[in-house]
Amino acid sequence: MPLSRVSYMRKFHSAAWPVWFFFAFISLAVAQAQDARPVRAEDYKHPVRVACVGDSITYGAGVEGRQSNSYPAVLGRMLGSKFVVKNLGVSGATLLKQGDKPYWTTPDFSKVTNDAPDVIVIKLGTNDSKPQNWGKHAAEFENDLRAMLEVFGQLPSKPRLWLCLPVPVYDTRRGINEPIVAGEIIPIIQKVAHEKNLPIINLHEALKDKPDLFPDKVHPNAAGARLMARAVYSALIGHASAE
Repeated sequence: MPLSRVSYMRKFHSAAWPVWFFFAFISLAVAQAQDARPVRAEDYKHPVRVACVGDSITYGAGVEGRQSNSYPAVLGRMLGSKFVVKNLGVSGATLLKQGDKPYWTTPDFSKVTNDAPDVIVIKLGTNDSKPQNWGKHAAEFENDLRAMLEVFGQLPSKPRLWLCLPVPVYDTRRGINEPIVAGEIIPIIQKVAHEKNLPIINLHEALKDKPDLFPDKVHPNAAGARLMARAVYSALIGHASAE
């Protein structure tokens, strides 16, 4: 008995949806893989420009021989001569626009937007955990993060973006504290990264259970900065550093 048009269409869609779902899944997987694909120097006509955005931990406060041993400096040596890595960390900087020292208003923010970076690694959030920042402006963090990603993502150089999860805080200092960093700030960063389909560099995990690498319990020393550099290198290049 011939199928009615309605019955036929129902049967067709019932049989066809797994095929449609398969191709949709593959397309999504490819898109995700493209965002996390390794940075290859041969894809650029110039040395790859890497901007390391962050706070005092990126800057290298408390790191012996900061100029040579901050994580961006170590990362630059790991990446080699086909990359140019800039340390654009600002001590005390917040991601919050209304924080006590917004990264947005610093000269280094202007450097990011003016230097035509090819890659931007963002490690902010630690100073946002201070009571004067999180206590007043916690609800603004998510949208401020989105706004920063929009600004960086729309630069003419079309940079690729990586979001870092902040390193652990081993003791509350100047209001910086682990419960807010791990329990509230990190989940928001993860949420926005997922929403924007951006890769994450988990520096919190990379320095987990290593309080001895944090002399003041907030800032990693040179050995800790080296672990950060290795984690960032692995994320950008797709494999562990030989160093």
